Amino acid sequence: MKQVLVALVALGALVSNVAMANADLAKQKNCMACHAVANKVVGPGFKDVAAKYAGQKDAEAKLVDKVLKGGSGAWGAVPMPANPQVSNAEAHTLVKWILAQK
Repeated sequence: MKQVLVALVALGALVSNVAMANADLAKQKNCMACHAVANKVVGPGFKDVAAKYAGQKDAEAKLVDKVLKGGSGAWGAVPMPANPQVSNAEAHTLVKWILAQK
C-alpha cells in the first residue's frame, strides 16, 4: 500500500511539472502577452478556448494552425498574429495544454 501511495504522489508531481512546463512554454513563447488561463486579456482565456473546442475532433489541428499562422473572426475583431517563434512541435504542446484547461 505504501508503494502505491508513493507512486501516486510521484505521478502527481510529474503531471504537475508537465502542466507547469507548458505554462512556462506559453510564457516563453509570448502567449501570455495576449492571453491568460482564466480570463480574457486581448484574446480569450485558455479555459474559454478549451470550452469552445471541447469535443471537436479536429480542434488540435485547427488551433495549431491558428497558433502558427494567426487568425481572425473567431473571438471578435482583434486578429491573432502569426507566431513564427513557435515550432510545430511547440504549437502542438501548447494546444494540448490549452485544451486540457477546465
